[in-house]
Amino acid sequence: MELKCVMVIDEELPMGIIANTAAILGVTMGKQMPETVGSNVIDKTGNVHLGIVNLPIPILKGQAALLKALREKLYEPEFAEMTVVDFSDVAQGCKAYDEFIDKIAEVQGNELQYFGLAICGTKKKVNKLTGNMPLLR
Repeated sequence: MELKCVMVIDEELPMGIIANTAAILGVTMGKQMPETVGSNVIDKTGNVHLGIVNLPIPILKGQAALLKALREKLYEPEFAEMTVVDFSDVAQGCKAYDEFIDKIAEVQGNELQYFGLAICGTKKKVNKLTGNMPLLR
């Protein structure tokens, strides 16, 4: 199985929120899929550098409506084996994780505005969902 990971981020967000969204998605994906992080490496002078992700993760651009539709599609049984991380307006608006737990429990899924999604799965399925999306530049 050839694995592919992508991030899709709302291009209309301010640059700081885009960067924060990518960071949060990456950290969470790394926790969910630790095998995608390589071993530590040593440079010529003997300095250790912690392992980084060992596969490319293109960052694609979308808008709020596309992200919402894509997230809904990812709940379908056909995509159940994929690893999906989402970051929403509710999460971004919280100062502490306990606050997020409380707030998200009061929100219907269709009310969330997604800032970004990280998607990992078979290359065929990831391409089916995101193959026509442009890179975020």
